[in-house]
Amino acid sequence: MLEQPLFGRRLKQLRTERGLSQAALAGEGMSTGYLSRLESGARQPTARAVEHLAAQLGVPASAFEEAATNSLARALAVAASAGTDETAVAVESALGGEGDQDPLLRWQGLWLVAQWRRRRGEHAKERELLLELVRLGDELGLPELSARGQTQLARCLRACGEIGPAGEAGAAAYRLARENGLPVADVAASLLALVSVETEAGRLGEARAHADELTALTHGRTDTLWAESLWTAAAVRVRQGDLDSAQGLLAQALERFSSAENLLLWVRLRVAAARLHVRKAPPELDRAEQYAEQAEASLAYVDIPALGHEVTALKAEIAFLGGRFADARTLLDRVRGADAKTTYRDRVRLDMLDSRLLIVEGREDEGLARMRELAAEAQAAASIDLAADIWRTLAEALVQARGAAGPRA
Repeated sequence: MLEQPLFGRRLKQLRTERGLSQAALAGEGMSTGYLSRLESGARQPTARAVEHLAAQLGVPASAFEEAATNSLARALAVAASAGTDETAVAVESALGGEGDQDPLLRWQGLWLVAQWRRRRGEHAKERELLLELVRLGDELGLPELSARGQTQLARCLRACGEIGPAGEAGAAAYRLARENGLPVADVAASLLALVSVETEAGRLGEARAHADELTALTHGRTDTLWAESLWTAAAVRVRQGDLDSAQGLLAQALERFSSAENLLLWVRLRVAAARLHVRKAPPELDRAEQYAEQAEASLAYVDIPALGHEVTALKAEIAFLGGRFADARTLLDRVRGADAKTTYRDRVRLDMLDSRLLIVEGREDEGLARMRELAAEAQAAASIDLAADIWRTLAEALVQARGAAGPRA
């Protein structure tokens, strides 16, 4: 027999399917109050209660235990045709049900809910779902599912700042896709994840080689996969200091990729372009601001809070570099006050900007100490590229601070 609260959910489902009120189902052998507590999960059913309810419903007692797979299948069918937050919650609830569940249906449910959690920026919860999804994919022995699970796990672990494990997952996904002759989409997806992790880990030679393989693989396309490939290849070149080449790759995607194809990616490409212009020496702030404004104007149609926070943080950095320190502080505090669900890298970016503002605001020792802590934290997390960025920014801050203090400093 199912334990509570699963018994109560199954009982309510059987009752409502038959159009019965609680009073009609309770009959003369049970109080409606007791039935209500059973449905809410507040009381554990006795054997006698189960026998009475089964008779009233006209089902065997085993009916209270056979809904796990059916419930998941039903929730997946509804989610496939609707795709709302409510349907994702229903699938997640069905995944928590007891009883035997078809492993392929369960894999599908885990995949759907993990994607939903990712869109919400809830990477810790996404990670739990993907770890089970990868184990299940291995048990099923289907290379396609194993490769796709490892690819998503690599992306999630990178977002969480777990660079070492992310690299292992990305490499596993790429190996599975290549060794099993999987479609171009699977090979390219695994490369997208692998290149991002290799770049984060500072393995720029490997990242460049895999990025070149990726762009060759998607050459001739104009779809989402092609645009993501150009964006990823551009990110590697930015880390290598080859900004002109990176700008050329991004320009292709910005010019030829339509928002109608994938509005979210269209916005992210503009965020990437803005960041590239911020990184130039000297920073091209007018161009950066144009791209940031284009991205911000489309946020209402994307409805992903984490992306909105990222754009606001970008605008804060542009304001800082333009000497508008009060505006930068206002924008930064707005992001922090929103309890933003950000990736590890974006969280560090926020902390870096906060440290630089502290220096400008006269709290130099506090700001410099915080930047040293961030660099050490990034190095410990094997995020070598991020650590290098922090050390570079710290050096620039030191020069600025000493210049402002005069010759004695």
